Amino acid sequence: MADRPEKHGGDAQWRTAGDRIQTLLDSTSAGGVAARERAEQLVGEVVELYGAALSKIVDLVGDPAVIDRLAADDLVASLLLVHGLHPHGVHRRVSDALERVRPYLGSHGGDVHLVDIVGDAVRLQFAGSCNGCPSSAVTLELAVEDAIRSAAPEISSIEVVSAEPVAAVIPADSLLAKVRHNGSPAWHPVADLADLSAGEVGGFAVGGRSVLACRIGDQLYAYRDHCPVCDGSLTGAKLHDALLRCPVCHAFFDVVHAGIGLDAVSHLEPMPLLMRDGVLSIAVPSEPMGAPA
Repeated sequence: MADRPEKHGGDAQWRTAGDRIQTLLDSTSAGGVAARERAEQLVGEVVELYGAALSKIVDLVGDPAVIDRLAADDLVASLLLVHGLHPHGVHRRVSDALERVRPYLGSHGGDVHLVDIVGDAVRLQFAGSCNGCPSSAVTLELAVEDAIRSAAPEISSIEVVSAEPVAAVIPADSLLAKVRHNGSPAWHPVADLADLSAGEVGGFAVGGRSVLACRIGDQLYAYRDHCPVCDGSLTGAKLHDALLRCPVCHAFFDVVHAGIGLDAVSHLEPMPLLMRDGVLSIAVPSEPMGAPA
């Protein structure tokens, strides 16, 4: 029997397993229609086999508390969802997903409220900096989108409800359509950021982008390495309590509250920094940030 491949990056590699399987299936097209049909049949048989085995395991376990613990694991939860075995309904899963991401939103002065779920559509209302600062809204809504898509893949649309009774319907796979000209974001593991000490500021290259990260207490923050006041780099910036000072123009920005400047007009560009499948990760757009629409 061949050795099992070593897992790289914990469970994170399995998050994109579906994409890898589809790529392999697409590659069989070179062998003709018959080859692709055989490959799809093989994948289907394997999925059904694992689904039947997983269903048997759930039945044998029987204990609801144990099942809840299994469902709390991202990898196991994704398998339970695929095979229709997840113990919780969509409302519970979306609510739990928002609770997991709420501390991150709060660290940037924002919040989100679940209004309701109708069919495959979720209605949310953002508050705080999510509702007032465009750059903050981008990063915080992306965090929410990622959490919901992971917990409830059957959701096809998200309605962002304003304070007024008006809802903007945005597809779940394009919640950030208003900024998609910057490219679809991709998540990159950034384990090194966890080594930052309290009060320390560091520059990192992530996904071909220059990122500035800092730690205030136990909380990590990440921003695009760009000062909106002088249009320069923030390399060499220092923290003064929760304020980041640009080394060039000496403008101050509140790191804790979405990077807002003391002039209440300029903003740093926050970048989503979350634990995903146990791995600290940053979302980076595929095209340069700040590009014209």
